[in-house]
Amino acid sequence: MTLPIGTTAPDFEAETTEGKIKFHDWIGNSWVLLFSHPKDFTPVCTTELGALAKLKPEFDKRGVKLMGLSVDPVDNHARWSEDIKETQGAAPNYPMIGDTDYNVSKLYGMLPAAISGDPLKRTAADNQTVRNVFIIGPDKKIKLVLVYPMTTGRNFQEILRVIDSLQLTAKHRVATPADWSQGDDVIIAGSVSNDEAKTIYPQGWKEPKPYLRIVPQPK
Repeated sequence: MTLPIGTTAPDFEAETTEGKIKFHDWIGNSWVLLFSHPKDFTPVCTTELGALAKLKPEFDKRGVKLMGLSVDPVDNHARWSEDIKETQGAAPNYPMIGDTDYNVSKLYGMLPAAISGDPLKRTAADNQTVRNVFIIGPDKKIKLVLVYPMTTGRNFQEILRVIDSLQLTAKHRVATPADWSQGDDVIIAGSVSNDEAKTIYPQGWKEPKPYLRIVPQPK
């Protein structure tokens, strides 16, 4: 089973396209987007890796590090990177884990514990559950999990929107409503009493229902 939100992201050591890393040390005080792929040289993932490379400045602005994963070896990732640059206009500019022993995939519930053998003999369909997104906070806790099918490319604009919400709600005692985007009104968190809310929001709030208290997005 995929790890639940709120649990500590498992630590691990792994070989990546940028050298060996120890995950928690690599995170440091940053946010992290860890995203996985079932196999190198697969079509949907090729488009995703290129799209994410182009969007990396947006993640940098938010203090979010990017880390990819595939069970294929790191040298395959390097060859795949050339194809990604040729077809998508940008090569991965972030590390990619070569999870050839399936350690990370198992730790994060993306493959069964019993899986073993040569990763190069496995097909993308064998690894189709390795299509996950984990957003991890500076506290090393998992904040969001998304699992995509092989035929549906990831929406990185939505992932950026979620990160904006996570970072806002981590800083302020608010929640974001459906379809919220940066600058929209937000909801006072249910954990905030009306007495507290009067101190935090002396200008008041809109209250269509007692449990629905709406205020402008905090700065």
